[in-house]
Amino acid sequence: MDDLRGFFDLQVNGYGGVDFNRDDLTAEGLHRACRCLEGDGVAGILATIISDDLDRMAHRLANLAVLRARDDLARRIIVGFHIEGPFLNESPGYRGVHRAEAIRPADPEAMERLLAAAAGLTRIVTLAPERDAGMKVTKMLADRGVIASAGHCDPTLDQLHAAIDAGLSMFTHLGNGCEQLMDRHDNIIQRALSLSGHLWLTFIADGFHVPLTALGNYFRAAGMDRCLVVTDDVAAAGAGPGRYTLGSQELIVDADRITRGKNNHYLVGSAATMRQAMANLIDGLGLSPEQALRLTVTNPRKVLGCGGQLGGSPTQAAGAGIGLDMQRCPPR
Repeated sequence: MDDLRGFFDLQVNGYGGVDFNRDDLTAEGLHRACRCLEGDGVAGILATIISDDLDRMAHRLANLAVLRARDDLARRIIVGFHIEGPFLNESPGYRGVHRAEAIRPADPEAMERLLAAAAGLTRIVTLAPERDAGMKVTKMLADRGVIASAGHCDPTLDQLHAAIDAGLSMFTHLGNGCEQLMDRHDNIIQRALSLSGHLWLTFIADGFHVPLTALGNYFRAAGMDRCLVVTDDVAAAGAGPGRYTLGSQELIVDADRITRGKNNHYLVGSAATMRQAMANLIDGLGLSPEQALRLTVTNPRKVLGCGGQLGGSPTQAAGAGIGLDMQRCPPR
């Protein structure tokens, strides 16, 4: 894949042994991660910072912005940032691996601080609509051209409608960041699928986060033009089994590339590369190469306005094909 046709990943926490959420991330580490990403066929990513103490999140975003600005390769690979949290559902099943003490209600002042630290590079913010009183932060993000994405959340259908009216346009890794045991019919997965005409739906296609049978069902229910694949990669991606970190958490990655926290049963991001996700889509689900490319290349670019059309709702961008002129996304 060349630079214009490479994979485009909207959620990457780390790569090649490098953790983007480390307080001590170095220029050498960031360059190494970007070199590994490029070697694995990835043309662009959103570097992802997850929930933590607000000071630490701001420091990590600011450090990433500075290091990226000094490195030609990092500027080419890292199109912008994805801030996942800290405005998430506080219950254990929905917050998942996000630290309980870091979770907080959505707050425009706190959001403003994180956006400022990111130096204009924030492209997506994942938050829980039910934690955003009056949908103030959702509207604030949408007004600034930042994608507001629901995730690690359990809003009612009415709350999802209100969030969409305020500018919500995406759902982060649907099927994950939710309780293991939910009502079989009235649950967040069904609610999000019912609103796929208004939302981009992202999925992790490593085969562990969502079984491939269920993933195929979700694609059929939502329609391929509404969906895209992210890896949610952590430092173990492209580096093999072993012990790694995600911020202050220690991860254990086994030979099957399953990533788990040291002391809990939750999956902690993924170690599967986009090439492996592509193989799962084609060999495991029976998708055509064109369909798989739509999920891993075309649709992610459309979301950010890099495919010849503006980002926004799936309806606005539906119908554009793989043959578009996919110019590089300029940072905001």
